[in-house]
Amino acid sequence: MELPLRVVLREDGSADPELDPGLDDEALRILFRKMALLRALDEKGLNLQRAGRIGFYIGATGQEAAEIGSGFALEEGDWVFPSYRDQGVALLQGYPLSELIGQLFGNSSDVTKGRQMPNHWCDRAARVVSVSSPVATQLPQAVGTAYAAKLRGEKIAVIGYFGDGGSSTGEFHAAMNFAGVFRTPNVFFCSNNRYAISLPVARQTAAASIAAKAAAYGIPGVRVDGNDVLAVFRVTRDALERARAGEGPTLIEALTYRIGSHSTSDDATRYRPAEEVEAWRGKDPIKRFAAHLKQRGLLDDPEEKAVFEEAREEVRRTVAVCEAAPPVPPESLVEDVYAEMPWHLEEQREWTRMPEKR
Repeated sequence: MELPLRVVLREDGSADPELDPGLDDEALRILFRKMALLRALDEKGLNLQRAGRIGFYIGATGQEAAEIGSGFALEEGDWVFPSYRDQGVALLQGYPLSELIGQLFGNSSDVTKGRQMPNHWCDRAARVVSVSSPVATQLPQAVGTAYAAKLRGEKIAVIGYFGDGGSSTGEFHAAMNFAGVFRTPNVFFCSNNRYAISLPVARQTAAASIAAKAAAYGIPGVRVDGNDVLAVFRVTRDALERARAGEGPTLIEALTYRIGSHSTSDDATRYRPAEEVEAWRGKDPIKRFAAHLKQRGLLDDPEEKAVFEEAREEVRRTVAVCEAAPPVPPESLVEDVYAEMPWHLEEQREWTRMPEKR
């Protein structure tokens, strides 16, 4: 079953008036600045890891439109269950850049006190649930949260992010099936970046598309050009509004491409041809959106350069502050386990505060 591909931005930089979401000029500028910030964060994160200043980083270069377009559609009160490449969504949901970068260092600037590996961030205030390493475990959790919201009568939506590899898991099936049966207010957002680490999507599924799998669960499936920020925003906004209105879940498949390796622990040159990567570089979602803004008179070359310079400077300043923070105090090891600390942990905490006894 072949589903149509939703596209707003044309090759000449113009927008399809039938599908254009109608964002105002300031909203368009915000989208561009956030895409530039995400790219700048990736550049710095990779350099920090290669210099040995952080231990690990997962980038989103090439997927900025999928990240920022979908994240911009969220509203206050919505819940986000991200995967480990969705830092752009977290930033748009209100997760501070300083906390995201602090988490990469794992020192006292990290609100999670260095207890998780880098790129495993969370923020209860922003309703961004913790990233976890196992693939697609966040999807049943997102459905459980959405079911609770439905029982409480809350008019919110819950979005769960995953990659094409996540669609092969039992968690994907369990989440989709439950959401379809109970019509929970979920949006399942699949960033199909063509590879689950080294496994190409052609070896991931025999279906015509991941979005086509939605039919088996009785819910709508939508395919969107994941390098088109306006198209991604439009389909995500529509799906979220549908969820909030009590009309049930939607599966979105955003077709995009991971330009870099899966993570700083991966070497993509071992399984991807260089010509393929270069071809997708030519489809850069930021350059594509910049062309649209220039056509509308909202951006020119000097302004584009300035936006990227400002983004890199913001990241640089934040890194300098976070990196200079002292280590996490040893006594934090036994904190945050119980509402009231029991005597044996209190004893251990005091022991950590007296280095002469260690």
